[in-house]
Amino acid sequence: MKQSMAVKFWGVRGSIPSPGVSTKKYGGNTSCVSIHLDNEKTLILDAGTGIRELGKKLVAQKTDIFVIVTHIHWDHIQGFPFFIPIFQKDRVIYVFPYQQGETMFNSLFKQMDGAHFPVSMDRLPSKYQIITSDISEFMEKHGFCISRIATNHPGGAYGYRIENDGRTVVYLTDNELNPPEGKVNDFDSFVSFCKNADLLIHDAQYTQQDMPLKHGWGHSMISQSCELAVAAGVRRLVLYHHDPDRTDEQLDLLQEEAQIWFLQNKHDIQCAAAYEGMVINF
Repeated sequence: MKQSMAVKFWGVRGSIPSPGVSTKKYGGNTSCVSIHLDNEKTLILDAGTGIRELGKKLVAQKTDIFVIVTHIHWDHIQGFPFFIPIFQKDRVIYVFPYQQGETMFNSLFKQMDGAHFPVSMDRLPSKYQIITSDISEFMEKHGFCISRIATNHPGGAYGYRIENDGRTVVYLTDNELNPPEGKVNDFDSFVSFCKNADLLIHDAQYTQQDMPLKHGWGHSMISQSCELAVAAGVRRLVLYHHDPDRTDEQLDLLQEEAQIWFLQNKHDIQCAAAYEGMVINF
């Protein structure tokens, strides 16, 4: 019998947390998305400040936990020290370093040094395991087929394609589809990587009005994310990694503009802006 699969959004902002009256609808926490197979396995993508609320939900569950970070910029790791399961005695948590081969002192734990955070990693009661072997081979044993692609982002980052029982989710945050220089992968490469995905979660931090000032900062315009979704033939696009200065009203308008664009161009793709608490079931 096919397991249920749910994708949940806990943090949808980029760069820096942005709590406040003008962001309460979509949320102000930074990057964190979880994928759940029944109540047995939880795959966490990024450990921004959104992971704190996710941790509260997982405390009472006996689900296996796997944590993957796309890269080590602050907005993707800062929530990890506040992730309650790492303080649960004997709780098993599998953590994958940003780059294969990193030792136990990877970036999620480096920040827990007693100075930047009061609890150092050697005082954690959980049985966390840092997996330095190939992520694809390891996760295949746990029901996930995972592949990754290097994204166009200063300092380096990776996007992930997660498949399970005929369902496909692609998580491509912090990716500039057309950078002015230092291109690691081109548009066609991303099209191939996203091909026919059921769900594409893609960086959509900027608008045309943000350019040319922010060209080269490692993020895509909303229009570019829409074009990628069409070229790859995905079923659903979620606009992600919202600019911290973007208000709820502005995001409402940008979401509507994207939806109208798909309709006018006769593309049968569902499109929405990510918000905290958003759940997509398969």
